[in-house]
Amino acid sequence: MLLYPNCKLNIGLRVIDRRTDGYHDLETIFYPVYGLHDELEVTCADTEGVEFIQEGLAVDCKAEDNLILRCYHRMREQYPQIGGVRIRFKKNIPFGAGLGGGSSDAAHMAIALNELFGLGLSQAELAEMVRPLGADCPFFIYNTPCYAEGIGDKLRPIRFDLSGLRLVMIKPACGVSTREAYSGIVRHPEARGQLLQTLNESEKAQDLLRHYPEVFLNDFEQTVFPLHPEIAAQKKRLRDAGALYAAMSGSGSTVFGLFEDHGEGSPLAGTAMTEQEATAMVIFDDTLGERKA
Repeated sequence: MLLYPNCKLNIGLRVIDRRTDGYHDLETIFYPVYGLHDELEVTCADTEGVEFIQEGLAVDCKAEDNLILRCYHRMREQYPQIGGVRIRFKKNIPFGAGLGGGSSDAAHMAIALNELFGLGLSQAELAEMVRPLGADCPFFIYNTPCYAEGIGDKLRPIRFDLSGLRLVMIKPACGVSTREAYSGIVRHPEARGQLLQTLNESEKAQDLLRHYPEVFLNDFEQTVFPLHPEIAAQKKRLRDAGALYAAMSGSGSTVFGLFEDHGEGSPLAGTAMTEQEATAMVIFDDTLGERKA
């Protein structure tokens, strides 16, 4: 069974308040990007256990800590009928980029095991299964635009369609740790519910982004940009190139721009770039579309 775990973008990411458990309440829109994806091939094996073959980009963890394998062992503990498997995994989504690649890999592994071994789990049951593996893992079970609350695990499917817009994603060479992103974060309790309320103002997502830029903010930019000016420079580069909307995804370090003009060549072709900024890599440049069957 071959699956293509895709990445996501955060369209707005507001840090609302600190919770009693030490985490933060967030509000964001998760938007799936199907064109940038890993490859996950899972087949049944005659032997017990897992044969794990990894290809592509390096992942900054030991193989046994990979969320794919953690998902396999977690599900096998609850469903002993899950047997041995052979996994071939090719990493294309950059690690630590704010794109949810690892969470997507885990969610798609759960989907594969559910089908291969006939577990009959619903989407809601699969979402609960992968929730402990990462706050945004449940989103990739549904894999459709969602408004998210809590720590990003309370999901509500929404009508928010960016199809037809051109998306350019840039990954600077630096990485941003979660601890670093949260250091000095400013909470905005006054923003509670603004994202959801604004969604009712228009059916066209691009109109919302154009007319309500003050709502679709990523609060992590306030702490990350002063620490990593090279990330801020890439966002400015996208805006200078004419992006309708540009932001950092998640806690970084990827920034992205949405463009309405589909002229020939890259929208960034005429923008200035310093030697330091030249270490950034365009990881996606294409027109957004719907998921293919």
